[in-house]
Amino acid sequence: MFLKKIINSIADAGKELLHKTLPIKKNLETLLELCDDLISYKGVASGIAIAREISEIYLSLSKEDKKKFFIAVDEKFKPNLEAAEKKSLEFIKNKNTNTLKELSSLAEGNRQEFIRRMNMAPNGTAFLVSMREDLLRFVLEDSSLSNLDEDFRHLFRSWFNPGFLRLERITWDTKAAVLERIISYEKVHKIKDMTDLKRRLDEDRRFYAYFHPVLPDEPLIFVQVAFTQGLASSVQDIIKPMTPNQPKADTATFYSISNCQQGLTSVTLGNFLIKRVVYEIQQENPKIKHFGTLSPLPGFAEWVNYIEENKLRSILGSEDYEKVKFLRSTDVKIGDPRIIEHKKIIKKLTIHYLIKEKVNDKPVNAVTRFHLGNGASIENIVINGNISDYGYNESFGIMVNYIYHLDKLEKIHEEYISNHQISYSDKIKKYV
Repeated sequence: MFLKKIINSIADAGKELLHKTLPIKKNLETLLELCDDLISYKGVASGIAIAREISEIYLSLSKEDKKKFFIAVDEKFKPNLEAAEKKSLEFIKNKNTNTLKELSSLAEGNRQEFIRRMNMAPNGTAFLVSMREDLLRFVLEDSSLSNLDEDFRHLFRSWFNPGFLRLERITWDTKAAVLERIISYEKVHKIKDMTDLKRRLDEDRRFYAYFHPVLPDEPLIFVQVAFTQGLASSVQDIIKPMTPNQPKADTATFYSISNCQQGLTSVTLGNFLIKRVVYEIQQENPKIKHFGTLSPLPGFAEWVNYIEENKLRSILGSEDYEKVKFLRSTDVKIGDPRIIEHKKIIKKLTIHYLIKEKVNDKPVNAVTRFHLGNGASIENIVINGNISDYGYNESFGIMVNYIYHLDKLEKIHEEYISNHQISYSDKIKKYV
């Protein structure tokens, strides 16, 4: 708050130095003029003042004008290819370090510099994260904006480097504002209210989040952990009230990882978070010897419903397919007895999806890619792991146990990254 006041006072001083007031017309044309000014002015105070005005006008724009703004910024500040080509020929000729620096600057253009200078505004970092959230929606409509998005992502990967982030254990004593945000950010295993959240902060549970220094009350990503005897096989068991005579725990089951900021999509935080939390738990509770997950299987139900029937018959065989073709109907309800009855066939289908369905030699499922990339191994398929509307809509209630063998993490990670080799247990092997 103190820092924000200082930056605002500098912005006010900068506005006086510029002999400017806030523009009468807060429209797209004015906004783009200010963007040119932001790149042109050298003074810090004037730059902060202009950045603040840009952020205020941007927030007042309609959705249509926001898209026009991004298109204009992309065009206005993109690299000058002709100048870059000329400078590259000059470098080839003289091999001069200064020429190389000039070439690097030309290749980058002014898009990144524009983003850097916008970060000077009060609440600049939070504003840019929100701005990229808007941009990501427009990229889906217009792929030409992907270059601008790449510039955002490049800078965010530096600004949100885990080395800059603060890991905080969330407890009942954490600020109420943070706890309220956590309730709103949990989308998979929804937190109904503060009472529900309190259970997830109990003595047999752990809750950790990453924070950025300039966003002290805004969680970026958080993970929920349950201390269990062996890997958990039911989310409902995890989130139900604590009971007397809980079995002695030997395992930390990670059951929910939530990215809180859509504007930080593709800015890798989760893998660092898991490894850091493993370390924290080891230090706190040496009795916890095993680490794994009870993970969702997003997209599985959609894949089953939209894949060609002939392919499913090829995967399962015609006889087995006939037994589980009900999965492609609309009458699959929570606790459907047919899922238990035909669980072996369904497990076979699930494992095929996890291991065989790929994009660019990697599993099509994002959660699978995430854990394998962290060095985990596929341990087990859990039938009725999530008997909720969300669980059934996403994956017929099926969840996956991934296990982190701490002595094999690096080896498994390297084999996956270098050779696309997927690690799995003997429980999985018999279905492959």
